[in-house]
Amino acid sequence: MTIDKSKIKKIVLAYSGGLDTSVIIPWLKENYDNPEIIAVSANVGQGDELDGLEEKAKNSGASKLVVLDLTDEYVNDYIMPCLKADAKYEGYLLGTSNARPLIAKGLAEVAIKEGADAIAHGATGKGNDQVRFELGIKHFLPDMPIIAPWREWELKSREDEIEYAAAHHVPLRITKETNYSKDKNLWHLSHEGLDLEDPSLEPSYEKPGFLEEGVSPIDAPDEPTYISLTFAKGLPVALNGQQLTPKEIVLALNKLGGENGIGILDLVEDRLVGMKSRGVYETPGGTILYFAHEYLETLTLDKEVQHEKAKLAITYGELVYDGKWFTPLKAALDAFVDQTQEAVNGTVKLKLYKGNIIKAGASSEDSLYSPELATFDASDYDQAEAGGFIDLFGLPISVQARLDAKKGNK
Repeated sequence: MTIDKSKIKKIVLAYSGGLDTSVIIPWLKENYDNPEIIAVSANVGQGDELDGLEEKAKNSGASKLVVLDLTDEYVNDYIMPCLKADAKYEGYLLGTSNARPLIAKGLAEVAIKEGADAIAHGATGKGNDQVRFELGIKHFLPDMPIIAPWREWELKSREDEIEYAAAHHVPLRITKETNYSKDKNLWHLSHEGLDLEDPSLEPSYEKPGFLEEGVSPIDAPDEPTYISLTFAKGLPVALNGQQLTPKEIVLALNKLGGENGIGILDLVEDRLVGMKSRGVYETPGGTILYFAHEYLETLTLDKEVQHEKAKLAITYGELVYDGKWFTPLKAALDAFVDQTQEAVNGTVKLKLYKGNIIKAGASSEDSLYSPELATFDASDYDQAEAGGFIDLFGLPISVQARLDAKKGNK
């Protein structure tokens, strides 16, 4: 869509207060005939990153800052569906991916309320987030012009942005030496850039300030931490016997997991745009929840459902990663997943120790595991019946062998 800049009088900007969006405000004012900029920050659990944003946004040229508190909606309607689906992308627990459609929804709602002429974002032309934001916006506002400065401006690097910010008196919290590209919410924290762009280098886990959600497994306690998680229809409902909301459980597990060095992932992934990229993810609570949920499913799902669900989890993860949250296939998969979770009820015990999650037992009234059948001791199972089963199960092999022998192939 070609944008007629003369018609753009009011722009809603996805604003984090980070390097990209801090620079974008003065750039939009300069390059779009001084439009009104309404900065929108979505609170998805990034904590103190929201501190001082209103003053910063206004000092950078925005008319106001709108803060959307989306934490409960994020956990209940975006994180939990991914957990129930066991959805991952190449091992990554979708911490940035599953937040973008919700933020896009919030941007669209503010744009409608404010009567905006365009929506802008700070995602780069190399990355995945440009797709996630824009597909989400198109779902709610298919005809809304979308401005992506990284696809227009002359700035070529984050160093160029820092220099531009300095020239335009835009305050930053980073320097060229601490210029990791980070994305933080209550589910995860990602790190990209600088030394991480060389896969041959080990991340600086023990360097003060690198890890923010926890400690390196090397620095974790020498004694294990035992926990129990209770699920109802695939959703976490209690931690160590205490009834809590899903958000409260995620936050509590972030602390416990972080203290024990859980959930650090060094990943070279395949971006949607075609290139490989390397990053480090911290997802302490999420890693524990996924582990516990998958563990419980081994007890409560039958083989065919469990195997088919594992296949569809890959598709589900790819849809989320690619920004296709608001699609018919995603809705259909949600219906399938919800059906599978009816029996995912029970309690899982885990031992957390120096970056490891160790199974410590699981129980469920919906368990399909039968000790009476599986025991090596005497049981009602008639082992003699296995012979007939094997004859039928192996019948195609026997038929092929006889044919080979008849043709002289053996």
